[in-house]
Amino acid sequence: MSKLFSFSGSDDFCPGGSIYPNPKESSLFLSLGRHVDVYFPPRKRSRISAPFVFSGETFEQKRPSIEVLPDECLFEIFRRLPGGQERSSCACVSKRWLTLVSNIRRDEISGNKTTQDLNHKDDGTDKKGGGVSDVEDQDVEGNGYLSRSLEGKKATDVRLAAIAVGTASRGGLGKLFIRGSNSSRGVTTIGLRAISRGCPSLRVLSLWHLSSVGDEGLCEIANGCHQLEKLDLCHCPAITDKSLLAVAKSCPNLTDLTIENCANIGNEGLQAVAHCCPNLKSVSIKDCPLLGDQGIASLMPSASCSLAKVKLQSLNITDVSLAVIGHYGKAVIDLSLTNLPNVSEKGFWVMGNGHGLQKLKSFTVTSCRGVTDLGLEAVGKGSPNLKQLCLRKCTFLSDNGLVSFAKAAGSLESLQLEECHRITQFGFFASLLNCCAKLKAISFINCLGFKDLNLGLSSASPCESLRSVCIRNCPGFGDSSLAALGKLCPQLQHVELSGLHGITDAGFLSLIESSNAGLVEVNLSCCVNLSDKVVCLMADLHGWTLELLNLDGCKISDASLVAIAENCQLLSDLDISKCSVTDSGIAALARSNLINLQILSVSGCSMVSDKSLPSLGKLGQTLLGLNLQQCKAISSDAIDLLVEQLWRCDILF
Repeated sequence: MSKLFSFSGSDDFCPGGSIYPNPKESSLFLSLGRHVDVYFPPRKRSRISAPFVFSGETFEQKRPSIEVLPDECLFEIFRRLPGGQERSSCACVSKRWLTLVSNIRRDEISGNKTTQDLNHKDDGTDKKGGGVSDVEDQDVEGNGYLSRSLEGKKATDVRLAAIAVGTASRGGLGKLFIRGSNSSRGVTTIGLRAISRGCPSLRVLSLWHLSSVGDEGLCEIANGCHQLEKLDLCHCPAITDKSLLAVAKSCPNLTDLTIENCANIGNEGLQAVAHCCPNLKSVSIKDCPLLGDQGIASLMPSASCSLAKVKLQSLNITDVSLAVIGHYGKAVIDLSLTNLPNVSEKGFWVMGNGHGLQKLKSFTVTSCRGVTDLGLEAVGKGSPNLKQLCLRKCTFLSDNGLVSFAKAAGSLESLQLEECHRITQFGFFASLLNCCAKLKAISFINCLGFKDLNLGLSSASPCESLRSVCIRNCPGFGDSSLAALGKLCPQLQHVELSGLHGITDAGFLSLIESSNAGLVEVNLSCCVNLSDKVVCLMADLHGWTLELLNLDGCKISDASLVAIAENCQLLSDLDISKCSVTDSGIAALARSNLINLQILSVSGCSMVSDKSLPSLGKLGQTLLGLNLQQCKAISSDAIDLLVEQLWRCDILF
């Protein structure tokens, strides 16, 4: 054999015997097989099967051979794997492999035809036999319908890398929400880079409270996720205009942008988005001190054809921004303005007279000193299609402004006022009388200007369109106001009168008797002067339509429950918390064959005891929610039995 290969020496390949200094090392290699003509002296097989290298009396562990390969080689191997599932399996081996696999871009995955042909040959089947081609795999990976959310300690780079690899072969990642970050191993550029390379189908990205994420990470997303449509940034202080510039240039399909408490984002970034994203439909900006009139003004002319929703809160903008919105916001449907201290009456007046808000349907203003009688009237005249108005904490608005607006707004359907203390019962009823025939809902919350006076509205024409009224925590609203409301609005179906201590049985009885359409939802919580008389009459006259009844804190007893059980066959939600009901009242509900309650609250009913256990068990056949909190007469053993028996029902105790 030495002559055949032209080398001198003995018949062994290695002079002096085996190539292994230690005979036991030969067991570390697999057999070459009989078809290989290699001479090797027979040795006794070692019984050591683990990868150890012995040298005399000592031994050391030997790493698997593939781990010796550098990252570049492993990267080339992984990108040549035939499918996403194989790459996912490799990513489960170690963090090193996970990092390498997660850094493979979609366009870097090898499309080697030889590999595909081998896959088909090994499988031996086509689609009829169950084989899946690479083309089909790519189609599945590109859909992007999966959604993932990471919160708090779970938000790490490793988890993001795992998401990037795992979702690639299971439909693709479409939505990613990151809320907070791990304090020691938080989300950084590395994790977002993995998402950008493995999830090009990402359409929605939300980043909240991530101080460790800066421009580099968001730029990675922009470079890899060109299909991004919605971006939500909240409390990300390290993100600046540079990131928004990258998003604007690389993600032209952006439709929804939300920026909150990002101190380093200013006008330049918003201007870039307005210029490069023609499909922008919604913008919400809050607490960004560097954003001013230039940034807001750039949105309107650039995206006037599509921008439909604008929400501005706690910004250093002036009347100029409102003037631009009023002139160029031709597509704006929903406008919300909150806490704008530098906006005056002039801004709202110019906005209303700009005649650009022809499509505006919903307008919400909170804590803006510029909302006055003159400004609100101008908005009403300049918004002919306005359907919903919500005003909160508008301290300079009076009855005159509200009435003028009601006359001007010809399409108004919903009116809500909260903490507008200069509004009195005159403004309330005058707005009902002067509103158009389309008004369906009116709500007054925490308005302290009401006084219960007899206004003499008996001859006024009724408001037939109103279906819902909510008067909450307005202490001056009493029996006289309630009686007038009943006469003016005979078609009421949804009534909420909560926290009104001035209402008694006499006032509410007049409303019940005036209602012609049939009450559907009634909330009388904390009306402490209402008694069984009201409930019994309401059950008798409106039991055929009543679906929700809240009597929390009212002076009712078992008599009311008996009337409800006999008449309210459609009732599904009943709240009798802190009422003087007993076990007999609960038993009356259980005996009824008409009632099918789904929600029952007896919280704070001290006279409901363990004797109600069988009744609650029977009611539990239809119950989905049961509130037994602060029922001190019900023992813990009884509650345990109920929890076991009513396994379909959520029980609070």
